[in-house]
Amino acid sequence: QLQFVESGGGLVQPGGSLRLSCAPFGFTLEDQSIGWFRQAPGEEREGVSCISSSGSNTYYADSVKGRFTISRDNAKNTVYLQMNSLKPEDAATYYCAAQYGRPSLGNWHVPMRYDYWGQGTQVTVSS
Repeated sequence: QLQFVESGGGLVQPGGSLRLSCAPFGFTLEDQSIGWFRQAPGEEREGVSCISSSGSNTYYADSVKGRFTISRDNAKNTVYLQMNSLKPEDAATYYCAAQYGRPSLGNWHVPMRYDYWGQGTQVTVSS
């Protein structure tokens, strides 16, 4: 069973920033597209962003465009989600996930397309 370790979550004030990291445990990410998802209590899991295996294609939910940036460093075997101008509605548990498929604008945000998931890291946005 492939696993990820997510880190970087925490408590931040509105308008603040966090950088989440997603690193695999015991395998490499270079052949996989990586997505970030989030889930708040009582809500469905939603796609936040995705980056293709090559890094050449990135996708964002409308709610985070212009504020969040996804990137990957295959040399470090890590994917990042830089989150700026955080809002209270960004508070959730954030998960990274991997798929061997090729994401597209119409399906990158579909959780069922992802094969492996991390345990999540909590992001709290509050003053």
